[in-house]
Parts: sequence; C-alpha cells; structure tokens
Amino acid sequence: MTAARPEPVVAHYLLDKSLSRFTVRAFASGMLSALGHSPTIAIRNFSGEADFDPANPEQASLHVQIRADSLEVTDDINNKDRREIESTMNQKVLESAKYPDIVFESSGVSAEQLGEGRYRVKMNGNLSLRGVTRKVPLMAQMSLSGDTLRGYGEFSILQTDFDIPLVNVAGGMLKLKDELKFNFDIVAREQG
Repeated sequence: MTAARPEPVVAHYLLDKSLSRFTVRAFASGMLSALGHSPTIAIRNFSGEADFDPANPEQASLHVQIRADSLEVTDDINNKDRREIESTMNQKVLESAKYPDIVFESSGVSAEQLGEGRYRVKMNGNLSLRGVTRKVPLMAQMSLSGDTLRGYGEFSILQTDFDIPLVNVAGGMLKLKDELKFNFDIVAREQG
C-alpha cells in the first residue's frame, strides 16, 4: 500500500496597496540633462493577487493590474513642471484614455529557498502596456510570515519594445532614455 501524498497547500493572497510601494524611474539625456531630472513616478492605483505554496514554490502565480492614469511624479518639482510631465505621460506616452490598464501575468516561476520563509524568485511573465504584450523577466526576494507575503525587487523595460514614443522637452534638448526601471515592495494578505 502506497502512502497518500499530502495535498498541496496553495494559499491565495490579495495585494494590499496601502502597505505596498511601486515606482517607475525614467532617465534624462540630452544637452540639458544635467539641469533636468530623472523623474520618479509612483504607481498609485493597482491591484493584484498571488498564489503560493511553500512546498512547491515553482507553482506560484502573480497577476497585477495598474490603472495607467494613476501614475504621479513624486519628485520635488514645481507644479507647472509636474502637470506638464503627468499630462505628457498620460496623453502621449501611456495614452491612458485609450489603454486604461497595464497588466502583468506570470507565466513561469523558479524559486530558491534562502531560509525559513525566505525565497529568491525568478518570474517570467507577460506585460501588457499600451496595447502591446511582451515577455518580461523579474527577480524578487520574497518572504512569507503568517498570513503575509512580501516581495521586493526590480525590473526594467525598454519603452520602444511597447511602441512608446520617447518624449522630449525644450525643443529636444532634454530627452528621456529608452529604459524605464520599476521598483516594487509589495505586501499581500492571505485570503481565508
């Protein structure tokens, strides 16, 4: 007689945006880049869910949805510049009226346990942004404590991979580089 295998204990988590931080960093170039700044943009409105089984971390999954019009410049700049950057971002870069949601859906996970309740996770997924979907890899450190799952890390994308025009101001003297760097510190709570 064969011993019965234990059933997997997959927990379902919902992201808690009030405890989470998710930002995007753009980088300036051009003749006036020393005078300009590389804006940091906070993602204010996002939701998501994750499934995780500590005994089988490769079966983890993640789904995150961001409201494109919820991005805000966090740098200490004057209100006129802030409004101009946010307007350009919403109208020309993200076209948030036409493409209101940005979505990441995991498609494969590998995980290495670092200690009790701690993991290094490599996740591949599909990022849908501005009507274009591309594969995006991300690395994260993850911890599990009680009913709380926390993940933090970063990943980069190229705007041109998503058919996003590279914006410039001051007659092209100040431009943004193609790369955008995303940083996240996400907290999720187990749903019972």
